[in-house]
Amino acid sequence: MSEILIECVPNFSEGRDNDIIKQITDEIEKIEGVKLLDVDPGPDMNRTVVTFVGSPEGVKEAAFNSIKKASELIDMNKHKGSHPRMGATDVCPFVPVSGITTEECVKLSKEVAKRVGEELNIPVYLYEKSAQTPERENLAIIRQGEYEALEEKLKKPEWKPDYGPAKFNSAAGATVIGVREFLIAYNISLNTREVLHATDIAFELREKGRSARVGKTDSLFYYKRPKILKYKESKYPCGLDDFVGKTIDETIKHCKEKHDFDLVELLKLNGVNPEKPEGQSVKIPGKFNYCKAIGWMVPEYDRAQISINLTNYKVTSTHHVLEETRKLAAKRGLVVTGSEIVGMIPFPALLETGKFYLKKQGRSTGIPIRDILNTAVQSLGLNDVSEFKNEERVLGLPKNLDDALVEMKVTDFVDEVSRESPAPGGGSIAALAGALGASLSSMVSNLTANKRGSEKVDDILNDAAIKCQEIKNALVKAVDDDTNAFNAYMNARRLPNKTDDEKKIRDEAIQSGLKKAVHVPLNTAQLSYQAIEIADVVVKNSNPNSITDVGVGVQSAYTGVLGGIYNVLINLKDIKDEKFNDVISTWKSKVPKYNEFLGIYEKDEIKHRWIKRSIKNVAMLIREYGGNL
Repeated sequence: MSEILIECVPNFSEGRDNDIIKQITDEIEKIEGVKLLDVDPGPDMNRTVVTFVGSPEGVKEAAFNSIKKASELIDMNKHKGSHPRMGATDVCPFVPVSGITTEECVKLSKEVAKRVGEELNIPVYLYEKSAQTPERENLAIIRQGEYEALEEKLKKPEWKPDYGPAKFNSAAGATVIGVREFLIAYNISLNTREVLHATDIAFELREKGRSARVGKTDSLFYYKRPKILKYKESKYPCGLDDFVGKTIDETIKHCKEKHDFDLVELLKLNGVNPEKPEGQSVKIPGKFNYCKAIGWMVPEYDRAQISINLTNYKVTSTHHVLEETRKLAAKRGLVVTGSEIVGMIPFPALLETGKFYLKKQGRSTGIPIRDILNTAVQSLGLNDVSEFKNEERVLGLPKNLDDALVEMKVTDFVDEVSRESPAPGGGSIAALAGALGASLSSMVSNLTANKRGSEKVDDILNDAAIKCQEIKNALVKAVDDDTNAFNAYMNARRLPNKTDDEKKIRDEAIQSGLKKAVHVPLNTAQLSYQAIEIADVVVKNSNPNSITDVGVGVQSAYTGVLGGIYNVLINLKDIKDEKFNDVISTWKSKVPKYNEFLGIYEKDEIKHRWIKRSIKNVAMLIREYGGNL
């Protein structure tokens, strides 16, 4: 069962006073079950983004305490900064990470919002998935007018807070709380100090788009203070073409049918009443959904940046906006110097970015995860203005425990196997052998594919490399899983067994341990066999000069199959659960009984007909090419 984990990313309106920031984050670190992941102050924005994760109860307490401390230390009457904001704690989003549903997380967010409103007398608005009305889902709409407009805003019935008093708190302002998808805070740097350049590109990128302009819009058009197109009585331009509706409804229909966007929603997003747009500028959509962007100057970096929030990276991610920004910058005579992630980025997002650039380069994505992530970091230019470390900034990064067997040096691991302790033993070595077998097929696939003259086999070998990497990763994990399963079984055998209750508990623990000791090697055998099947494909399509590497890989993977089956059979015979045994029976029918299994070799002949074909094919091709080696 996965750990119950929630991420919280409060944004505090203080980015210059390190003492205030430390006092706020101290409130988070005091809470048991909560881990502070990142503190990212922005002096020019005068804003700090804090990221922490933990259990539901821990996150609830840490969020409230940090909001409370911020309200005591930050005075919004004195606050100045370039980032939109409306309170000491401007926004406090919760993100379900694992073991918790969105609905459960929404309930938690409302509990925090209620407490903030009632105990701290701060007006609280719910947004995104926690919003109680569709009009309040979007943060940009809630925050329109920012802190300076809040006092008048609170007097309007339609802006009554969801929690807390409808009364202006001049020191703390208001806070927005809710559950959202993981937000990637992403800044793209330009080789200019002119904010106008960054702002203009931001308008092109963001979902809410920009005001339409009159006349030709060439690359330098925005320097010339272009005239803004506006809605007039009986004249409602589309903005993207020459269409001018006599009514706003005609233009709404045209935009939907011709350009496939909802003008009503676009106008609302920009704070324009769709029923009375006269006198307002004509709005045209930006290039990306789930993208918010503004331009600003960062003296610390001596350049302008496009500051972007990606609110659904599964639709619009970093590589999408970066590639488009590079095109838009080039049209304006600008260059993207790099980019930065503020806070954390989810592992799947950075992984997909790495794969995107590998494919653009005509390279295989069937390579180690570390290499894919490094490709992403280099391609995005994430080390441009500050150092980016995957281990610190990637949320959900697969990693082993520090004391894992697979983290040992090879010499230390071999020494550990050679000692008198029974684990790591044959099961772990079988998994390692299978992983090495899959790795060799991946290597040969990558050596052959994506080269001049390999076009006919590229897809086959790229797919093989990807599958081999998946098998390799799973079998590397099984190295420790097998040892851990054995240790759990041995711990069960050491339980007391004097009384009937103790005997019952011990017997159940032993049976549970035996089942784990069957599942892990069974998985090792299955995955290792898959590696052999893939090797059969690789050897037929790869460079003959590398064919012996596939042969070595097959034999290694075969060791993984045999070793897995050995451990299945030795443990299966002591399991009393007949239903469990029936599930395994499909495998039992494919191998000799355990007593006969030790004589599996007879000279050089392999008795497993279900493996024989693949290994034989590899061996035949090695012999065929032998004269050329």
